[in-house]
Amino acid sequence: MQKANKGNSKSNPKKPMLPKPVIAIQNLNHYFGQGKLRKQALFNINLEIYPGEIVIMTGPSGSGKTTLLTMAGGLRAAQEGSLQVLGQELCGATQNQLVQVRRNIGYIFQAHNLLKSLTAQQNVQMALELHNDIPVKDMPALAAQMLEAVGLGHRINYYPEDLSGGQKQRVAIARALVSHPKLVLADEPTAALDKKSGRDVVELMQHLAKEQGCTILMVTHDNRILDVADRIVHMEDGYLASDSSLERSNQESLAVA
Repeated sequence: MQKANKGNSKSNPKKPMLPKPVIAIQNLNHYFGQGKLRKQALFNINLEIYPGEIVIMTGPSGSGKTTLLTMAGGLRAAQEGSLQVLGQELCGATQNQLVQVRRNIGYIFQAHNLLKSLTAQQNVQMALELHNDIPVKDMPALAAQMLEAVGLGHRINYYPEDLSGGQKQRVAIARALVSHPKLVLADEPTAALDKKSGRDVVELMQHLAKEQGCTILMVTHDNRILDVADRIVHMEDGYLASDSSLERSNQESLAVA
C-alpha cells in the first residue's frame, strides 16, 4: 500500500505576533493658547513603545519632549490625533479614565517632589495608597522592601532634609516602582545629580524595570546615560526627528537587499 505524501500537508510556520504597544501615538498634534495666540507645539507625532523597552527622548529645550511626556502620562489633555496608553485612548478620555491610566504609571521628575513632613518610607507608601487591591496592613513592609531594593534600607525613617540629592532621587524611584507599574515616565531624573549619582540612579532604574518587566520612557539632556536605552528618539521643534529603532531597521533592510 502506497504511503501518502505528507509533504504538502505542512503548513507555513506562523510569524510571531508583536505584543501590543504600551504607548501608541498616531498623527498627534498639540497646541498652546487660543485664537491669534494659538501656537502648535507638536506636529504629527507617530511613535510606538513596546513592553519592556527603555526609550530615551532627547532634544533641545522647547522641542516638545516634556509636553509629549506629560501627555503620555495623562497629565495633559491630548487634543488631536490618537494617543493610546496601556490600551486606553487618551484623546477624548474622561477624567475617570485618565485617573485609571495614571494608577498604572510611575512618575519620576527632576525635582523629586518628596513630602518634607514624611519619612522615606511614608513617601513611598503614599504610592501604594492609590491601590485598593493592596491591603493597608502590608503597605509599610512593601515600602520598606522597595527602599531596601534601592539601597536605602538603613534610611527608611529619615526625612528628605536628612538625605543627599542622590538618596532623595532613589526614594523617588522607589515610590515610582513600588506598585509595579506597567509604565514609568521620567523627566530629567539625573539633572540635579553629579556624574556618579546620576549614573547610579539610571542603572538602578534600568535594573528594577527589567526585573519588573515595565516600560520606561525617559526625557534627558544627559548624554552620559544614553547607553542604558534600547532606543533613542530625538525631538526637534515639535517634530519627532529621529528614532534609532527605525534607523536600525532601515539599515538592516538595506543590508539584506
